[in-house]
Amino acid sequence: MSALSLAVRDSSTMLRRNLLHARRYPSLTLNLLLSPVVLLLLFVYIFGDVMSAGIGGGGADRSDYIAYIVPGILLLTIGSTTIGTAVSVSNDMTEGIIARFRTMAIHRGSVLVGHVVGSVVQCMMSVILVGAVAVAIGFRAQDATALEWLLALGLLTLVALALTWIAVGMGLISPNAEAASNNALPLMILPLLSSAFIPVDTMPGWFQPVALYQPFTPAIETLRGLLLGGGIGHNGWLAVVWCVGLALLGYFWSTSKFNHDPK
Repeated sequence: MSALSLAVRDSSTMLRRNLLHARRYPSLTLNLLLSPVVLLLLFVYIFGDVMSAGIGGGGADRSDYIAYIVPGILLLTIGSTTIGTAVSVSNDMTEGIIARFRTMAIHRGSVLVGHVVGSVVQCMMSVILVGAVAVAIGFRAQDATALEWLLALGLLTLVALALTWIAVGMGLISPNAEAASNNALPLMILPLLSSAFIPVDTMPGWFQPVALYQPFTPAIETLRGLLLGGGIGHNGWLAVVWCVGLALLGYFWSTSKFNHDPK
């Protein structure tokens, strides 16, 4: 077999392994998935009327805020799901299975590829589940065309890929699962500090740069524009640049750490 065929075969095996782990031990994924769902229901049903009135200048209803908040919640879902990836990678590194893999005739990079592809699959499944909850409580994207839906799906996948590579790196540098969960927590906190819940121009002036100059705000605004038919402006290319940059950073960081780690 060629080197490429071996790499694909071994990566597929590692992908199946990680998906089986996720199926057999679903508690971590469910716990991480619960947070965005709870936030969605909390902000819609507890704060929805007040937030809608603020965004709409006093005349909006709750449906306006549902439309505004859902794109941010979907990105938050990806960030929270990738925390499980960091924990899973850390467990592999500390429990000795990686040392065993290194003694076997398998493609070296297949271990990380299996984690990354498995995480992206889980992220997209989580997005679908949270999206279903959003639709059930009233979210509609009636103005989105088929092309815009396809672009939105592509953006979500790209964000999942970028954050997953960062999460893999965080898992590799963590001495245990608890540390991995803490190290990856910014992937869930940053969406809370973005335009996910309120427009950036309504934030205090000193805080607006924090929301503007980070990867989640342009991604959220792009997704919001695609799903709701609004303008995207420069947010589209900013989101792609952020995602590609983070993916490359995470890839080189993770592979460098994995190849040199003595464990």
